[in-house]
Amino acid sequence: MKKQVFLFSIILTFAFFLVGCGGTDQDNNAGNEENNDTEQTGSLFDEIKEKGVLTVGTEGTYAPYTFHNEEDKLTGYDVEVIREVAKRMDLEVEFMETQWDSMFAGLNSKRFDLIANQVGINEDRQANYEFSEPYTYSSAVLVVAKDNSDIASFEDLKGRKAAQSLTSNYGAIAQENGAEIVGVEGLAQSIELIKQGRAEATVNDKLAVLDYIKSQGDESIKIAAESDDVSEMAFTFNKGNEDLVKAINEQLAAMKEDGTLAKISQEWFGEDVSTK
Repeated sequence: MKKQVFLFSIILTFAFFLVGCGGTDQDNNAGNEENNDTEQTGSLFDEIKEKGVLTVGTEGTYAPYTFHNEEDKLTGYDVEVIREVAKRMDLEVEFMETQWDSMFAGLNSKRFDLIANQVGINEDRQANYEFSEPYTYSSAVLVVAKDNSDIASFEDLKGRKAAQSLTSNYGAIAQENGAEIVGVEGLAQSIELIKQGRAEATVNDKLAVLDYIKSQGDESIKIAAESDDVSEMAFTFNKGNEDLVKAINEQLAAMKEDGTLAKISQEWFGEDVSTK
């Protein structure tokens, strides 16, 4: 009888030991699950810092903002600005080249952390996305032949021939100011018609005109006037990433303060387009 009681005691003690071990494993698993939940709810900025990589959506075909040079290296104004921002944040940059039509879908699906592609800030986009502080400002400009002194303002377009793409906003500006529209396919053709005397002016985007003058070395034309309405371009993020936006804004502010942003701008456009 004593042997049976002794054997029963051993079995009971062993059972309690197993239960105790099982409880410890469950506690450890619960702790792991809690850690996983913490990691999953961490911010995008925390994930970026942990990886050390900022993933950027860009076209790669939109000169002078984002394109491949003769050595097939991805470069451009937007590319170099975001590279400098990332460098100051001790981050590498991984570019995800994406067609413009798919750019926002890529951001929505979190294929990349932000877009760097001359995205204009407007009310519709602000309802769905976060924006950095603008790093580019542009406006409509009036372009004429360098020796033209008759057209010095948009109002002077009345009754004049303006070479314009028929469906563009810039063509509408010329038309609103009384210009006679001569249809063209793009800026280069507009300027060619001005040189030939077949048109007297064109209204177009300031940055596009500056890029044309710089890349072509064309001194036969000039900007005669600039619109007061300014477009602002900025990096674009999904909603809910305020800490990442703030961190990038801090670097943009520092780049403006120390002249780096103006220097990059001068290299690409021959003038500072990073301020109004």
